[in-house]
Amino acid sequence: MRPENGDLPRALIRHTICAFAAALQIWAGSTPCFAQADPASEPAVLAVAKVLPAVVNINTERVVRRTVRDPFEDFYAQFFGYDRVRPRQIRQTLQSLGSGFIIDPAGYIVTNQHVVERAADLKIHVTTNDDKTYNAHYISGDDKTDLAFIKIDAKEPFRFINLDNISPNLLGETVIVVGNAVGYGSSISRGVLSAVKRNITVDDIEYKDLVQTDAAINPGNSGGPVIDISGRLVGISSAKMAFTPQGVPTQGLGFAIPAEVVRDSVARFKKIAQKQTAGKKQPVASDASISNAERLFGLQLQDLSQELSDALGYPRGGVVITAVEPRSPADEAGVERGLVIYHVGSSEVNSVTQIEKLLSSVQSGTTANFTIGAIRGSGESQQVATVTVTAR
Repeated sequence: MRPENGDLPRALIRHTICAFAAALQIWAGSTPCFAQADPASEPAVLAVAKVLPAVVNINTERVVRRTVRDPFEDFYAQFFGYDRVRPRQIRQTLQSLGSGFIIDPAGYIVTNQHVVERAADLKIHVTTNDDKTYNAHYISGDDKTDLAFIKIDAKEPFRFINLDNISPNLLGETVIVVGNAVGYGSSISRGVLSAVKRNITVDDIEYKDLVQTDAAINPGNSGGPVIDISGRLVGISSAKMAFTPQGVPTQGLGFAIPAEVVRDSVARFKKIAQKQTAGKKQPVASDASISNAERLFGLQLQDLSQELSDALGYPRGGVVITAVEPRSPADEAGVERGLVIYHVGSSEVNSVTQIEKLLSSVQSGTTANFTIGAIRGSGESQQVATVTVTAR
């Protein structure tokens, strides 16, 4: 027998009436019971908006030297027992892209060492999120941690990521990779923190205690921040594993340098920066093996020893030019490999050391006069001229 309404619990009656009234309101177009979620209020969106002004794109240009042998010199060495000149070295310009982020309103930036590794004539260009480009100078770096410290300058303070409040790095927490992925600035990818204290080996260098994530890390992300959904630093994007050591393809294996390591390294880098500011700054991107002649004019030189003089048919005296960098000031002035420098300015030279001392005071943009030519031991074919070359 069906019960009457009076037999139903009063609470159930009230619930039924309220539900029916709510349905009528929705049907009539009244205000819905549940507000629609706003994407602008999502934690991940807020976290990205918080850190993005501090994330930068880094474009580096560096010059490397490559040794090239002349096959004709190998022929002479094999059949006549000597080398005419030492192997030729050419300088090659390489460019690379990466990311970084500002950690101080004064414009200090942390990134990967492999993004801004030092080389001769290193140039670092930094583009901020508002599309302003700055020249940066290298302060210090550490190959073991793959971290580097650079700086840009501006009148206004920069937005920055605070290293005093870093992520706890909990397994499973949501993480976001921010950076210059494959050249596209302000790119993000999202995943979870998959593991901590991972050790990997790249080019025979072992990196320890990395954090692992399945968020996509692509070329160009290196040096950029990995953050949690509160905008706190998890680490710095460093590497991804596309294949196992056995050659098996992998997915979702990205690695970052933990925020704790970043914070400790930055504290050490700042001390170095303070010493440099106090007047102890070393030349930026210097390489002690680069001579003044090569750095300023693109010339590689060698003392004209008795053995080399006999091989070339030159009398003793002067310094032989063993290589001329393509498109260098010396190359543009018509200086050629195999000729001999007899004077720099009014000073006679007979060794590379003498030339280096004479060029030590030459500044970029100034000129130097080289008396260059070829004088044969027999006295024939003597061709000597003074060439004016502008230092770069």
